[in-house]
Order: sequence, then C-alpha cells, then structure tokens
Amino acid sequence: MERKQIGYIVSGGLKDSFRVRLEVPAHEVQEGAFVVIESPPWNFYGLVTDIQLGATDPRFADEQSEDRFPTEIAGLLHGQTLYTNLEVLPALMYDVGPEPGSREYQQWVSAIDAGLRDAPRPLPVKTVPPHHSKVYLANEGDIAEIFGKEKKGNFVIGYTREQDHPVRINMEKFVQRSSGIFGATGTGKSFLTRMVLAGLIHYNAASILVFDMHNEYGLDDTASDTGERVIGLKTKFSSRVRVVGLGAGAQIRGQNPDFNLEIAMSDIRSSDIELLSRELNLRETTPTTLDALIKNFGAENWFNEFRQMKIGSFIEAEDGKKIPAPDSVAAWANSEGVNVMAAEGLHSKLRRVFNMEYIVEQPAADGVEEIVKALEAGQHIVLSFGKHESDLDYLLVSNLLTRKIRERWEWRTNTYRSSGKGEPRPLVIVLEEAHKLLNREMARQTTFSTIARELRKYYVTLLIIDQRPSQIYDEVMSQLGTRISGWLGDEDDIRAVLSGLSGRESLRGMLARLQPKEEVLLLGWGVPMPLPIRSRRYDDLFWKELLGKKSKKKFDPDEAVRDLGYD
Repeated sequence: MERKQIGYIVSGGLKDSFRVRLEVPAHEVQEGAFVVIESPPWNFYGLVTDIQLGATDPRFADEQSEDRFPTEIAGLLHGQTLYTNLEVLPALMYDVGPEPGSREYQQWVSAIDAGLRDAPRPLPVKTVPPHHSKVYLANEGDIAEIFGKEKKGNFVIGYTREQDHPVRINMEKFVQRSSGIFGATGTGKSFLTRMVLAGLIHYNAASILVFDMHNEYGLDDTASDTGERVIGLKTKFSSRVRVVGLGAGAQIRGQNPDFNLEIAMSDIRSSDIELLSRELNLRETTPTTLDALIKNFGAENWFNEFRQMKIGSFIEAEDGKKIPAPDSVAAWANSEGVNVMAAEGLHSKLRRVFNMEYIVEQPAADGVEEIVKALEAGQHIVLSFGKHESDLDYLLVSNLLTRKIRERWEWRTNTYRSSGKGEPRPLVIVLEEAHKLLNREMARQTTFSTIARELRKYYVTLLIIDQRPSQIYDEVMSQLGTRISGWLGDEDDIRAVLSGLSGRESLRGMLARLQPKEEVLLLGWGVPMPLPIRSRRYDDLFWKELLGKKSKKKFDPDEAVRDLGYD
C-alpha cells in the first residue's frame, strides 16, 4: 500500500524523540499521528507528540512578508525561511530486510523459512535512523502489522484519527492481565465497556462476571443524553449471558432476571465485615470482637447467632438486681471476656447488614454456586444490584462473591497443574467505580487487590472502570496491562493512567487534549505502542459488523452446545 510522505528526519535521539521537518501543510498532521520512518533494513514506528513552528531567523517569523511582497514571492520566501517540525516519540522498530526482489532479499527470506534467523517482529527501539530518512503517515497495512490483522480474536476497538484505518486489540492477550477503562464523567466509558465486553463474548476469549452497580450492561437501557435505546448484552447474546438480580423477587428495569441471588448467613466471614470498616465506621476493637464470635460459634454460625442477640435486655436476679438477659449481647460479652461496650457497638453498627433483605438464613437456592458453575461452563454473568445501589451493598456482595470465585479458581488451577486435566477457563471480573474497592485504604483488605497482583497465574483478571484513577491504589494501577482512557481533566488522574509507562511526559498532553467523546488513548501491555484513536460507536452498525449475517443452515446440536458456552 502506498504511504503518504510527510517529511524527513533532521535530528533527535532515543531519549529526546526524533525531530521531523514537515513537507506538507501542518493541518494535514495531528498530534498522535502514527508515522513510519523508512531506514532499510529497518522501519521505525512512532507517534507524533508535538508540532512546532520554526524559522531560520526569528526576524522572518516576526515580519509579515505576505503583506510586503506578491503572493508568489512571499510563498517562496516562506518555503525557505519558515518551517514546521514534528516531535516523534519512537516506539517500535521492524526488520523489513533487504530491497524486495534482490538476491539478498531472497537469501534473507530463505534463512527465515529454514529457521536460521528469527521471523521479523516488532521490537523496542534500540537505535536511530540516519539524517534525512523519509517519514510517512502509516497506512492500513502498517496499522495491521503492528496492531493485528483481520482474524478471529482481533477486535476492532476504533480507527486512526487521520485516515480512519481500523485498530485492533487481540482479545486473548487482553484477558491475560488486568486492564482498565478510564475517563471523566460523560466521556462514554459505559459504551466503550459494552463494546469490549461484546468483543470478549463474541470471540469466546473468557467468561465474564460484571458487577453492574447501575444496571447498565445486561438489559436494554435508554441513553440519558439522547434518549435513544441502548442495547444490552443479554439482547444480543441471549443464550450465553445470564442476568442475575440481587434478592428474592428482584426485577431489573421491570423485567425478571434469569435467576435471583440470595446470600446465606453462613457464607459471611469476618473478613467481609472488616472490609466495611469505613462504610460502617467500625472501631479498632472490631477484629477482637469478631474473633471471639468465631471462636464461640464457628465461622459459619457466628453471623446468625450474633444477629439474634439483643441489646438492652435485662432480667431480675434472685437478689433483685438486674442483670443482662441470657440472649443479650452483654451476657455473651461477659461470658467470653469481651468488652461489653465494644460488642454492643459492633452489633448496633451491623444492624444495617442484619437488615439486608437479600441476606437470609436459608436461601431458596444456592445462587453463589450457580453463578460459579455458570462461569466455569463458559457463560457470562451480569449481576444487577437493582434497588440495592448503596456502596455498602456493592462492597459486601462483590467482595464475598469474588472471594468464593478466587477459592474455586485456585483449586481448579492447582488440580490442573497436578493432573494436566481440566484447564480452568479464563475469567474477567468487571468492576464499576473501582476506586471504592481499590483505594489505598481498602485495597489491601479486598480480594480484588490480590487478583490484580497475583491471580493472573490462576486465570483470573480484572477489568476496572473508573472516572478517578488517581484514587486507585498505586500498586493496583501498576499491575494493569491494557489501559484505555478517554479524556481526563484532572492532572492527578492523567498521571495515574500513565504511571509506569515509558514516554509518559510526551503522552500527558495528548491525553489531556482528547475530544471529550469518542476519542481514547490505547496504552500498556495489551497494545504494542500507545495510540490515540477514534472509538467505535455503540450502535446498530457496531452489532452488524461484529455479529455479521448468519446464513440459514441445518440445526447442529454440537454447535448449539458451544453457543451456550459448554465447549
């Protein structure tokens, strides 16, 4: 494919970026443009990070010669004295071999085919092109060479801003490490997340568990700004996506979910309560009281036993004095040597949890186990919180369910490594408003921090969605592989998204100058190099391109089983 030449190298280096003398009008090149520098046997790939006006002498820039000379003479003068330079951040280099068609080229290809030398692949930049190397805007072939060609598993996330070339992300690589989608409120994070999830489901790259705090992803919705219908994942993947409602009889947007989740009191552990310390304003004495409860009643019974105790209940002793009733918190605390005020204070603060209608002594069905089995079988779960949208509900349910999943996937992975049979299916856990679970205070207590740091080797990763990445614990941010970020106005948020990445100083301004909607910056391990793109629109065209038209054919029971996720 023909490339459009835009200039040539005049100076620069690996640390200071390359400087390119522009030979086309400046408006034809934008910040963030993907360029190719030809320097046989290498092609260098880079990103335009700045566009600068220059002059051979400052006087020529100050004087408005177009007003003093005829247009033709002024144009010639400008061409000789005024210029535009690009700063190009070098990202990758690619061995293209000798001149195609030459004898050396045939020898080079033969050596690769014989295994005598490695096949060409993108490599980190270790050298520089010579002066006056030609610089081109990347064509569709260059984009495909770096970001992946059209094939199964390569999902089109968007298009280059200058020439509208498709940019792809490999879904199998995407799920191998935790990832994040960021952007200020109103930049379209939810739409972008829907598209990514649709790609993961369509290509069957992993099972997905979505903690849908605002009931956005499972069933059809209405856009708040346009009033148009927004298609839910359940609508397009009806047999593979299961929508779960929290609590008996819960409905999502007036519709019945596939099944409802009730949590058994026996499933609640002391760690689940300690996680709620900030939300419930628990005291430092809480762990001591919880330890005594577990020691007395056991890990599975403590919650129900403590719930049934009473505060302020007294009986009259034989000597006429009032003493705590046997079923009171005070009586239990005295018998176990626990501070009465601490125990009663904990009981009072846990009343909000005791009164949660979805926490019951005997659930109608084991919803937690049903969710885990569905994920193991290759189906996808969207857990909608319905009317239970408080932070307390979100923290408790998401952490408890993820703790169960972690235990199962660790067990399956260890079994697979021992026997070589039954490899666990990759699982992606999707968290909205992730800073509530992964801030500095909470991160070390939650299962999610452990997943981000360690569970990649157990086939479990996170996809976190947030508008304030600066509030997410640094250690968690450092573990994110792919980062997809829309516009961010806060400097701390920009710094957090770019943390740990090379060239972040050059990318900072680019991220701050994205369009508020439909432009995102791809970063991190999951993409070969940073690139700003125009994201796809979440509309009927997206679904038509993703799913395509299915031809009519005979019913195949084996294919039907695969469509259900049991492959």
